[in-house]
Amino acid sequence: MGLSVIGAGLGRTGTLSLKLALEHLGLDPCYHIMEIAATVRRSLPLWNNAIAGFADWDRIFEGYNASVDYPGCLFWRELLVHYPQAKVVLTVRDPDAWFESVTETIFPVVRKGTLLGRDGLMLSDFLRKDFGDRIGDRAFMTDYFRRWNQSVIDEVPADRLLVLTPADGWDPLCAFLGLKCPDRPYPWLHARVKKSRWQLFRRTPMPEQKPEELEINTRKYLDDLRQSAFG
Repeated sequence: MGLSVIGAGLGRTGTLSLKLALEHLGLDPCYHIMEIAATVRRSLPLWNNAIAGFADWDRIFEGYNASVDYPGCLFWRELLVHYPQAKVVLTVRDPDAWFESVTETIFPVVRKGTLLGRDGLMLSDFLRKDFGDRIGDRAFMTDYFRRWNQSVIDEVPADRLLVLTPADGWDPLCAFLGLKCPDRPYPWLHARVKKSRWQLFRRTPMPEQKPEELEINTRKYLDDLRQSAFG
């Protein structure tokens, strides 16, 4: 099994919604940074190796049909070479809305913890590497966001690329993948996740969890999201 869909959109552009949508369409499981948390003992060392320049994509994505969100989106060029038959989905949103979202969630100006605890610091640093000390600079960040999206549009062959917003719903995604549209609403999760009691992406630090606890809690969180989205 290899990736048939590569998500090149940055985090907080509807990537979790897209993960659930692709899985519902049969492209399951779909990778997402939450999958690292759900398999942290296996996955984190593999990603640390990738960051260091020794990526083993077949091991990282073993058993997965698609990938979206961080950290995979930062390697979309490498993945497109490694999986030459894959299609690319670029999730986008208003740049100012993206800036406000990331600074309130995954990239607070003052970092007080990481999703994966102390062991995830190398990955957390890598996700922030393009920003330096300018995460709170709206002009810089929105320009970065626009340039990132344009680079994907410019470099991916048009017949292999879909530019998608969650508000687009099922139709363009299913047409792009050649799949039948489901008879239920697209899983628009942004409002639900923002109001969730889940604390992984909050500014306040979480108590350090043991790896096995993080895996169990993250898997339960993802299962709850699926239940909320599709019943």
